[in-house]
Amino acid sequence: MANFGAKHLNNVILSADVYAVCLQHALTTEKEEIMGLLIGEVDDMNVSHITACVILHRSDKQPDRVEISPEQLCTASTAAEQLTHKLKRPMRVLGWYHSHPHITVWPSHVDVRTQSMYQTMDPLFVGLIFSVFQSDKGSVGNQFQLTCFQANSSSERRDVQVIIKNSPLEQYNLQEIAKLPRILAQEEVEKHDEENNECEDLLAELHNEAYKTLNLVHLISKVSRPLYEDLEARLNATNIRIRELEKVKKKLIEALIV
Repeated sequence: MANFGAKHLNNVILSADVYAVCLQHALTTEKEEIMGLLIGEVDDMNVSHITACVILHRSDKQPDRVEISPEQLCTASTAAEQLTHKLKRPMRVLGWYHSHPHITVWPSHVDVRTQSMYQTMDPLFVGLIFSVFQSDKGSVGNQFQLTCFQANSSSERRDVQVIIKNSPLEQYNLQEIAKLPRILAQEEVEKHDEENNECEDLLAELHNEAYKTLNLVHLISKVSRPLYEDLEARLNATNIRIRELEKVKKKLIEALIV
């Protein structure tokens, strides 16, 4: 068992671009939970600085749970090593995130038990939950919430303060969100191919193929296209900001010359 009393996480500083990637991932489906891993570094004050994430390929998709393979954990560790070399800072896997579609943001007993298991390997490991697609009677739209937690020595939830830090969209996080449509498409193909392998009826097989195609088209219209439009809007806003700064720079240079 991990010695939870030896040290604990004081709070979490989550970069805004990682928050955006995780939330975008959580909003891709309201039928099953999604999951990913968080990468960053912990300072001497036991404050976790999360600056990157890895979107995971789900081996099982359920409304109330999500599973990943051990290979996925190795993939995240490899990504952390690559960032260590790229940024010249000691990066490692610091936590995990998953979604709660249509239910409260609070971790279930299964979530706390999973978190406790992770903390046996790293007492500073942390969990984030994004509650999405919730609506109140008087609300005109969906609401989402975020919570950050660890497990204490009694295997109960311990809330951890999370601070979202303004940051630009880093290239490595941009690449991660760009992979999302491909990962979701792979999950759909694997799911329907597995069902067809167990199917001996030709009409049922054709029906499953048509359903797979329909779901892939749905992914393009509901995930890929909005994602592309969002990134294009970000690019346009960035270009406008660059032009504004160039004008300010020009005026400052002219003022110095005078």
